[in-house]
Amino acid sequence: MKSSEEFHSRRSPVYSTNGVVAASQPLAVAAGLEILSKGGNAADAAVAVAAALNVTEPGSTGLGGDCFALYYDGTCGDISALNGSGRAPARLTLELLRSAGFAEQLPPFHPYTVTVPGACAGWCDLVERHGSLSMVDILTPAIRLAEEGFPVAPITSYFWQRGVNEQLKTAPGGHHLTINGRAPCPGEIFRNPDLAHTLRIIAEGGMNAFYQGEIAAVIANAVQAAGGCMAVEDLAAHHSTWEEPINTTYHGIRIWECPPNGQGLTALLALNILEGFALPELEPLSAERLHLEIEAMRLAFADTRWYVSDPAFNHIPMDELLSKGYAAERRKLIDPARATLDQQRGSPVVSSDTVYLSVVDGQGNACSFINSNYMGFGTGIVPDGCGFSLQNRGHNFSLDPTHPNALAPGKRPYHTIIPALATRLPDGNTTRKRKEELYASFGVMGSFMQPQGHVQVVIALNDDELDPQAALDRPRFCITNGEAGGSVALEVGIPVGVMAALAEMGHPVMQVDQHWRHIFGRGQIITRRPENGVLCAGSDPRADGCAMTY
Repeated sequence: MKSSEEFHSRRSPVYSTNGVVAASQPLAVAAGLEILSKGGNAADAAVAVAAALNVTEPGSTGLGGDCFALYYDGTCGDISALNGSGRAPARLTLELLRSAGFAEQLPPFHPYTVTVPGACAGWCDLVERHGSLSMVDILTPAIRLAEEGFPVAPITSYFWQRGVNEQLKTAPGGHHLTINGRAPCPGEIFRNPDLAHTLRIIAEGGMNAFYQGEIAAVIANAVQAAGGCMAVEDLAAHHSTWEEPINTTYHGIRIWECPPNGQGLTALLALNILEGFALPELEPLSAERLHLEIEAMRLAFADTRWYVSDPAFNHIPMDELLSKGYAAERRKLIDPARATLDQQRGSPVVSSDTVYLSVVDGQGNACSFINSNYMGFGTGIVPDGCGFSLQNRGHNFSLDPTHPNALAPGKRPYHTIIPALATRLPDGNTTRKRKEELYASFGVMGSFMQPQGHVQVVIALNDDELDPQAALDRPRFCITNGEAGGSVALEVGIPVGVMAALAEMGHPVMQVDQHWRHIFGRGQIITRRPENGVLCAGSDPRADGCAMTY
């Protein structure tokens, strides 16, 4: 690998052969390591970390939200994709919304944006298929944290207070996630006995105790009392799905993403386009290279903001979208000297605020896992006695009845949260005639930043040969709203002259620093060397977390 000194990495990457956990909270990392040290594998540890993150970072994730996972089996090289996202209530229709005065878009924190929380089923299903320990063992560290309390990390405290101001102050039950109406200060102990009680019920009774018992009744009552229409029947009908992951090749490696309704397709489309440019010959933070990356993302978003939807309701031309020929046609639309802000979706066929965590164990199994409320605390609604807030994923539905992502009862919305994996053959041959070795388990959380983060991380790791920590430290760009014509946020650290050059090319740019850097996402990366099993990990400096081994 090239030296990371050029990019002034703030800390060294973590090396190990036993197993590594990387997450946005050190106490959650410790929970995962505890499970690995007790003989658990990557799936067991991932769920333990997710549960602990629900305790330590409730403004990003939890049982009131959804999850997605990619799992790499170190024995055979198989990759499975878990879709743990929930569906719209049966009574929630476009007609109902129109009669309530919502014709174009729902308010972000309205109870109609609450879709069925899929995280609990996702946790249980991942452990049932790939895990080796009981849910009692796996959830014990999180239960202990919730009961005994934990000191709140500084960045978490800052965004917790934002959540108090934006949602929790006014949302029903929101005060349960505050200390006398405010967020906990950095270093202040926060206890959540209600969440400990909920986790204990799940540990002993599994997902049925969540979706068909007292928890489901309390969730439905909370949503209905707030003015929504979720019923206990909606929760009882929920189920996760195991999907065939989608992938594309990029300069000798294969990138894996979960299929729609997640937006992982966006990253694959952009990488296909960028593969046709000689990026390694351009300076990493030059205007020339950043322009190409931004333009590829604009084209990718133009496609996915139309095509990404629930495949149970709409046909998505996946093979055609991911073909190299389609990428070549889209690549022709990029002007190397000028920004194009009005890119439209293509026709690939003739007829036609979140937590990410990564775990790799000593046996070479990997779990790339993401769990989210959306928009911080989601709606901010906290069901009585549960200790978690309910998500607002339904805000991503289109209210245009002609759109593939149009709201419908029982439908999953466009989802921003996406985990990723990368594999490669020892000789770099991607024909898949034999087992592909794990190259990296990675992700970058943060709404529409996520596919942009995936692309920038892949380029840093593969084209520039940076170690995981240096790849995460590198300053980023972000098309702020995930739209093809959106403005571009540029992180401090990108040279001012480069920012000026991008503006000259026609990009509407803005410089971002301090706490606003959260819009560039918060990532975790673990790579594995096939020749000796050595793991190398990094954790994003934009969060409170770390990567650690045992």
